[in-house]
Amino acid sequence: MTKPRITERSLARREAILDAAADLFFEQGYAATSIDAIIERVGGSKRNVYTEFGNKEGLFTALVHRTAGQALSALRMDGLDGSDLRASLLAFSERLIGLYMSPTVIGIYRTAISEGARFPDLVRQFYEDGPLRASRGVAQELRAAQARGELRDIDPDAAGNRFVAMLRDNAHLQVLLGLAPPPGGEQIRTAAATAVDLFLHGVRAA
Repeated sequence: MTKPRITERSLARREAILDAAADLFFEQGYAATSIDAIIERVGGSKRNVYTEFGNKEGLFTALVHRTAGQALSALRMDGLDGSDLRASLLAFSERLIGLYMSPTVIGIYRTAISEGARFPDLVRQFYEDGPLRASRGVAQELRAAQARGELRDIDPDAAGNRFVAMLRDNAHLQVLLGLAPPPGGEQIRTAAATAVDLFLHGVRAA
């Protein structure tokens, strides 16, 4: 009876440390964030962090792995009604925009840009599990729609890449640069609907 409670506390402690590290990486950047600052935010001792993660690089590695796992879950298109392309793309888009704008992912993007040379394999994995997987998921939906005769003859892979880029748009760059706060739920829904309709129908009058 006692061991499961200890395990749950340990897992909760690990998540709290990762949450605090994510917040500080987002606020200050990787280089400016110290283990001391993380401990001050979450409480406890350095020993807890070093025992669990080894050092700051180990902590960042664990944070990227956790975020990549969350991204893989968010980017799954399973369970969506594949027969309705717009509905599938809309649900997918809302999840993806929310993920891109989350403080943890913004923090990892910033670190990848500034510290990519230090974590080349980790950055590559994050790209493959996030942006690349997103565009491939869209391409898969587009191929299915082509097979149903709903789309003209296009390159699904190229179209998937461009659609994901539309979802990031300048709003993601503004948040990344600290020029704007992350959008809220209604803003995300509006952005997703705008991108999906523009992608499917274009801007030219019929």
